[in-house]
Amino acid sequence: MVRATPEYLAARTSMMSLRAQALEQSMMASQTYYAAPQQPQQPQPVVANKASAKDLKPEAFTKPYLEFMTENPTVFHAVGYFKEKLEKAGYKELHSRDSWSGKIQPGGKYYTTRNGSSIIAWAVGKAYKPGNGLAMVAGHIDALTARLKPTSTKPTHDGYVQLGVAQYAGALNSTWWDRDLSIGGRVIVKDPETGKTSSKLVKLDWPIARIPTLAPHFGIGMTGHNNQETEMTPIIGLDNSDLGSSSTTSSEQPLGGKNSFVSTQPPKLVKLIASQLKIEDYSSILNWELELYDSQPAQVGGIDKEFIFAGRIDDKLCSWAAFMALLHARDDEDSGVIKLVALFDDEEIGSLLRQGARGNFLPITIERTVEALVANTNTLYQNAFIGGTGLGPGLMGQTYANSFLVSSDVTHAAHPNFTQTNLSGHSPRLNVGVALCVDASAHMTTDSVSMAILDRVAELSGCVNQRHMIRNDSRSGGTVGPMLSSAMGVKAADVGIPQLSMHSIRATTGSLDPGLGVKFYKGFLDEWEKVDGEWRA
Repeated sequence: MVRATPEYLAARTSMMSLRAQALEQSMMASQTYYAAPQQPQQPQPVVANKASAKDLKPEAFTKPYLEFMTENPTVFHAVGYFKEKLEKAGYKELHSRDSWSGKIQPGGKYYTTRNGSSIIAWAVGKAYKPGNGLAMVAGHIDALTARLKPTSTKPTHDGYVQLGVAQYAGALNSTWWDRDLSIGGRVIVKDPETGKTSSKLVKLDWPIARIPTLAPHFGIGMTGHNNQETEMTPIIGLDNSDLGSSSTTSSEQPLGGKNSFVSTQPPKLVKLIASQLKIEDYSSILNWELELYDSQPAQVGGIDKEFIFAGRIDDKLCSWAAFMALLHARDDEDSGVIKLVALFDDEEIGSLLRQGARGNFLPITIERTVEALVANTNTLYQNAFIGGTGLGPGLMGQTYANSFLVSSDVTHAAHPNFTQTNLSGHSPRLNVGVALCVDASAHMTTDSVSMAILDRVAELSGCVNQRHMIRNDSRSGGTVGPMLSSAMGVKAADVGIPQLSMHSIRATTGSLDPGLGVKFYKGFLDEWEKVDGEWRA
């Protein structure tokens, strides 16, 4: 088993310049995700489903990850991106309102969504039999943000047009000062001709908002306990029409008519969003969920381009890596398990909503899948199912007992300037590999059994597993792992890709870390069945 020894890390560091050169080449040439064979290179398919995780090249995933981060700033855009990738890879969408009977079979690939902000995708092994388990990776795709209030129009102050926003989780902290902010999200639109209602995605490709600091000359600190309601209100434009007038109201009149949704929003913003979506009738906008986001593109940095600087790394890092791993998972003829990736919304605020991990989205998706597979397997199971005994505690209990969950969320990298927060032997480094996260108070699911299982996965996949544990004088964060593991009764471990500046509007990870995450998660999906067999009598 490969370990992150000092000798190994020193050797890996000495290779960074060579890796940077390889990264430079991969960002300028067509991408190849696996080690090149001894023959002329051909364009690689999206899903190289016969390759081993050992052959995967982490640096080839850097550019695709940067593009994903820049082009998909909101949770709705992220789900749209994953849906597009899945469709191209041959996955079929299953709608929750429809019956799944007769639609799922061994060897099939499927996905489903909830609220447009959570997504689950899975591939059924060709040799699947009822009662077999699942190799699962679960994480979240929501990030700290500032969302527009239901009534976002605010009075104009000294010529500034401002926007009413509310913090999601711990946003509007001091890192949000003086950032170039844009707006994106989903808009609910009613077609005036058909009467049909639909959801449309929108994002602006330039910054339109800013939360300005106060100059230090005034003696008011900008990193203390500033009032998030009155002192962190974004400016989005200018309106000096009140000069020379007794009126203090804006010259822009509300749109859409009395009591309409758009009448509660800044008129210029309504016109801008409508123009982006080619909407002529403003009143057809029934509502929206828009948010501010840092508009600076994700990019590599550092002397050897060994860093990634980006917004929303927590957690569009582990989630992207897990989904890429599913798309690149092996498609073995003798595979008898279901390979699944679930990405949830609302983790940063407790996961309590129906699209969160505490909801029934994952368990009900698994149960409906097993139900459909049982009904399709053979006459014996089908008759039992029709009689009411085919799918129940017995079969689902067996399924969950044969399953394993990797709870995936970013974790804290060792910090160079606050070394007092690092725990010797338990603070992972960038560009080395994922970290198995342990917490003595069970904020994480990892135990001795799950650590041994995932170390074996790393051995088979050519990965390095680091360790992360918080100091006794620090506070641990939480993940979706404990709530999902306890709800289903599955074995589990928490795994994270290291990053700096968690919950800052802009954070840092290693330029190889997205690819190293793909490598590990692919290794887990590919090797779990083999490793599980080594634990059976």
